[in-house]
Amino acid sequence: MDTSHLAEHLGAAGSVFASIFVVATYTMRTMIPLRVFGMLTNVILIATAIPSHNYLQLALHGILLPLNGYRLHQMLQLVRDVKKSVNSDLSLEWLKPFMTERKCAAGEALFYKDEKAESMFYIVSGRFRLVESGIELPVGAIVGEFGMFSPSNLRTQTLECIESGVVLSVNYTQVEELYVQNPAFGFYFLRLFSARLFQNIERLEQRLAEKTAAASA
Repeated sequence: MDTSHLAEHLGAAGSVFASIFVVATYTMRTMIPLRVFGMLTNVILIATAIPSHNYLQLALHGILLPLNGYRLHQMLQLVRDVKKSVNSDLSLEWLKPFMTERKCAAGEALFYKDEKAESMFYIVSGRFRLVESGIELPVGAIVGEFGMFSPSNLRTQTLECIESGVVLSVNYTQVEELYVQNPAFGFYFLRLFSARLFQNIERLEQRLAEKTAAASA
């Protein structure tokens, strides 16, 4: 069998396998296996493009292969970071790459009670206070996340900047997109905010106990 016939057979076999992988991707609902199968398809089409001298196909999938690999790495890293956050200090460092920076001046309200909630915030610097409860939030705190889980999507308190600083914001739509791309992220995200909810309840109970003790005294 000469080289040209061998290239034709390899090309035909590669096309069949690539078609199978492409069809398989349409049955997948999550992003991680989709990326894996996409990379396998890229490898097969690169392998078949070399003997057939199909340089356009070779160039195309030579670009798509590292791109799919990079996106797969991003998603796996995101899941690992969320797992780590759930099991440690409830940090949201993993969400920073998806957030937008916003500078705040003293006296500025980031949102008001009963307004429509569309985003959450991560405090980078400055001082911020929840007006109705009087709770001052430390640097590194996340605020505004509960509006995402509220049926009415309304703010329960007003957030005010009392000393100029910087926050990072991410809208709920972006968070939902991350969940759709990888349900494992959504699972750990819910665990994270459940833990934060219990943490907030514990803080409020402590404040109530302190007020009760002060009133008794």
